Amino acid sequence: MSGARKPVVEVRRSQRRRRTVSAYREGERVVVLIPDQFSRAEESEWVDRMLARLAAREGRLARSDTELSERAARLIDLYLAEHGTQAVPASVRWVTNQNGRWGSCTPADRTIRISHRLRDMPDWVLDYVLLHELAHLIVPSHNAEFWTLVGRYPRTERARGYLEGVAAVGGASSD
Repeated sequence: MSGARKPVVEVRRSQRRRRTVSAYREGERVVVLIPDQFSRAEESEWVDRMLARLAAREGRLARSDTELSERAARLIDLYLAEHGTQAVPASVRWVTNQNGRWGSCTPADRTIRISHRLRDMPDWVLDYVLLHELAHLIVPSHNAEFWTLVGRYPRTERARGYLEGVAAVGGASSD
Protein backbone atom coordinates (compact mmCIF):
# COMPACT_ATOMS: atom_id res chain seq x y z
CA MET A 1 0.00 0.00 0.00
CA SER A 2 3.06 2.15 -0.65
CA GLY A 3 2.77 5.42 1.23
CA ALA A 4 -0.97 5.22 1.83
CA ARG A 5 -2.24 5.18 5.38
CA LYS A 6 -3.42 1.78 6.52
CA PRO A 7 -7.20 1.83 7.04
CA VAL A 8 -8.89 0.96 10.33
CA VAL A 9 -9.37 -2.80 10.28
CA GLU A 10 -11.95 -4.72 12.25
CA VAL A 11 -11.38 -8.47 12.42
CA ARG A 12 -14.45 -10.58 13.02
CA ARG A 13 -13.85 -14.19 14.00
CA SER A 14 -16.45 -16.84 13.33
CA GLN A 15 -16.71 -20.34 14.78
CA ARG A 16 -18.77 -21.43 11.77
CA ARG A 17 -16.16 -20.23 9.28
CA ARG A 18 -13.61 -23.01 8.65
CA ARG A 19 -11.22 -21.96 5.87
CA THR A 20 -12.55 -18.96 3.98
CA VAL A 21 -11.48 -15.39 4.57
CA SER A 22 -13.29 -12.38 3.15
CA ALA A 23 -13.10 -8.62 3.48
CA TYR A 24 -15.24 -5.63 2.64
CA ARG A 25 -15.48 -1.93 3.36
CA GLU A 26 -17.96 -0.72 5.94
CA GLY A 27 -17.80 3.06 5.88
CA GLU A 28 -14.20 4.10 6.61
CA ARG A 29 -13.16 0.75 8.04
CA VAL A 30 -12.31 -2.59 6.48
CA VAL A 31 -13.98 -5.66 7.97
CA VAL A 32 -12.06 -8.92 7.64
CA LEU A 33 -13.92 -12.14 8.37
CA ILE A 34 -11.72 -15.06 9.45
CA PRO A 35 -12.14 -18.48 11.07
CA ASP A 36 -12.05 -18.40 14.88
CA GLN A 37 -9.23 -20.97 15.06
CA PHE A 38 -6.72 -18.76 13.20
CA SER A 39 -3.65 -17.81 15.24
CA ARG A 40 -2.68 -14.14 15.67
CA ALA A 41 0.08 -14.65 13.08
CA GLU A 42 -2.41 -16.10 10.57
CA GLU A 43 -4.79 -13.24 11.34
CA SER A 44 -2.08 -10.67 10.66
CA GLU A 45 -1.04 -12.41 7.43
CA TRP A 46 -4.64 -12.59 6.18
CA VAL A 47 -5.43 -8.99 7.10
CA ASP A 48 -2.45 -7.81 5.00
CA ARG A 49 -3.43 -10.13 2.14
CA MET A 50 -7.06 -8.98 2.15
CA LEU A 51 -6.09 -5.28 2.30
CA ALA A 52 -3.94 -5.84 -0.80
CA ARG A 53 -6.82 -7.60 -2.58
CA LEU A 54 -9.25 -4.80 -1.73
CA ALA A 55 -6.78 -2.17 -2.93
CA ALA A 56 -6.28 -4.03 -6.23
CA ARG A 57 -10.03 -4.40 -6.72
CA GLU A 58 -10.69 -0.75 -5.94
CA GLY A 59 -7.91 0.25 -8.34
CA ARG A 60 -9.66 -1.67 -11.11
CA LEU A 61 -13.00 -0.09 -10.20
CA ALA A 62 -11.43 3.37 -10.47
CA ARG A 63 -10.56 2.82 -14.13
CA SER A 64 -11.38 5.95 -16.08
CA ASP A 65 -12.49 6.69 -19.63
CA THR A 66 -9.01 8.15 -20.22
CA GLU A 67 -7.36 4.89 -19.17
CA LEU A 68 -9.78 3.01 -21.42
CA SER A 69 -8.77 5.21 -24.39
CA GLU A 70 -5.09 4.64 -23.59
CA ARG A 71 -5.64 0.86 -23.49
CA ALA A 72 -7.41 1.05 -26.84
CA ALA A 73 -4.51 3.01 -28.36
CA ARG A 74 -2.02 0.41 -27.08
CA LEU A 75 -4.12 -2.43 -28.52
CA ILE A 76 -4.33 -0.66 -31.89
CA ASP A 77 -0.52 -0.31 -31.94
CA LEU A 78 -0.07 -3.98 -31.07
CA TYR A 79 -2.71 -5.65 -33.24
CA LEU A 80 -4.25 -3.24 -35.76
CA ALA A 81 -1.47 -0.80 -36.65
CA GLU A 82 -1.63 -1.43 -40.41
CA HIS A 83 -5.22 -0.12 -40.45
CA GLY A 84 -4.11 3.38 -39.41
CA THR A 85 -6.85 5.82 -38.49
CA GLN A 86 -9.53 3.35 -39.57
CA ALA A 87 -8.96 1.52 -36.27
CA VAL A 88 -9.01 4.69 -34.12
CA PRO A 89 -12.29 5.36 -32.33
CA ALA A 90 -13.74 8.85 -31.81
CA SER A 91 -14.40 7.87 -28.19
CA VAL A 92 -14.13 4.94 -25.83
CA ARG A 93 -16.04 5.12 -22.57
CA TRP A 94 -17.45 3.14 -19.68
CA VAL A 95 -21.24 2.87 -19.53
CA THR A 96 -23.59 1.55 -16.87
CA ASN A 97 -26.55 0.84 -19.14
CA GLN A 98 -25.14 -2.27 -20.86
CA ASN A 99 -26.17 -5.23 -18.79
CA GLY A 100 -26.87 -7.56 -21.70
CA ARG A 101 -23.54 -7.19 -23.50
CA TRP A 102 -19.89 -6.52 -22.66
CA GLY A 103 -19.29 -3.79 -25.18
CA SER A 104 -20.69 -2.15 -28.27
CA CYS A 105 -19.39 -0.22 -31.23
CA THR A 106 -21.16 2.18 -33.57
CA PRO A 107 -18.99 2.29 -36.71
CA ALA A 108 -20.98 5.22 -38.16
CA ASP A 109 -19.82 7.61 -35.44
CA ARG A 110 -16.78 5.54 -34.39
CA THR A 111 -17.82 5.28 -30.74
CA ILE A 112 -17.14 2.37 -28.42
CA ARG A 113 -18.91 1.72 -25.13
CA ILE A 114 -17.67 -0.80 -22.57
CA SER A 115 -19.90 -2.20 -19.83
CA HIS A 116 -18.98 -1.17 -16.29
CA ARG A 117 -19.21 -4.89 -15.38
CA LEU A 118 -15.77 -5.37 -16.98
CA ARG A 119 -14.08 -2.99 -14.52
CA ASP A 120 -13.55 -5.75 -11.98
CA MET A 121 -12.41 -8.38 -14.50
CA PRO A 122 -8.81 -9.22 -15.36
CA ASP A 123 -6.98 -6.86 -17.71
CA TRP A 124 -6.63 -9.55 -20.40
CA VAL A 125 -10.43 -9.93 -20.54
CA LEU A 126 -10.93 -6.16 -20.84
CA ASP A 127 -8.28 -6.06 -23.57
CA TYR A 128 -10.09 -8.79 -25.51
CA VAL A 129 -13.43 -6.92 -25.37
CA LEU A 130 -11.74 -3.66 -26.37
CA LEU A 131 -9.97 -5.29 -29.31
CA HIS A 132 -13.25 -6.96 -30.33
CA GLU A 133 -14.97 -3.57 -30.46
CA LEU A 134 -12.00 -1.90 -32.19
CA ALA A 135 -12.10 -4.59 -34.88
CA HIS A 136 -15.71 -3.55 -35.57
CA LEU A 137 -14.40 -0.17 -36.71
CA ILE A 138 -12.60 -2.04 -39.50
CA VAL A 139 -15.12 -4.84 -40.13
CA PRO A 140 -18.64 -4.09 -38.83
CA SER A 141 -19.91 -7.68 -39.07
CA HIS A 142 -18.77 -10.90 -37.39
CA ASN A 143 -17.40 -12.43 -40.59
CA ALA A 144 -14.17 -14.39 -41.11
CA GLU A 145 -12.11 -11.22 -41.68
CA PHE A 146 -13.38 -9.80 -38.38
CA TRP A 147 -12.50 -12.96 -36.44
CA THR A 148 -9.05 -13.02 -38.05
CA LEU A 149 -8.42 -9.52 -36.67
CA VAL A 150 -9.71 -10.44 -33.21
CA GLY A 151 -7.73 -13.68 -33.30
CA ARG A 152 -4.48 -11.71 -33.34
CA TYR A 153 -4.96 -11.23 -29.60
CA PRO A 154 -3.20 -14.23 -28.02
CA ARG A 155 -5.76 -14.66 -25.23
CA THR A 156 -8.86 -14.49 -27.43
CA GLU A 157 -10.11 -18.01 -26.74
CA ARG A 158 -9.31 -17.82 -23.04
CA ALA A 159 -11.12 -14.47 -22.69
CA ARG A 160 -14.13 -15.71 -24.65
CA GLY A 161 -14.32 -18.75 -22.37
CA TYR A 162 -14.06 -16.54 -19.29
CA LEU A 163 -16.87 -14.28 -20.50
CA GLU A 164 -19.03 -17.25 -21.49
CA GLY A 165 -18.63 -18.61 -17.95
CA VAL A 166 -19.57 -15.25 -16.41
CA ALA A 167 -22.51 -14.95 -18.79
CA ALA A 168 -23.72 -18.43 -17.92
CA VAL A 169 -23.84 -17.45 -14.27
CA GLY A 170 -25.09 -13.89 -14.72
CA GLY A 171 -26.88 -13.87 -18.06
CA ALA A 172 -24.91 -11.49 -20.34
CA SER A 173 -23.96 -12.00 -23.97
CA SER A 174 -20.54 -11.50 -25.49
CA ASP A 175 -21.47 -8.88 -28.11
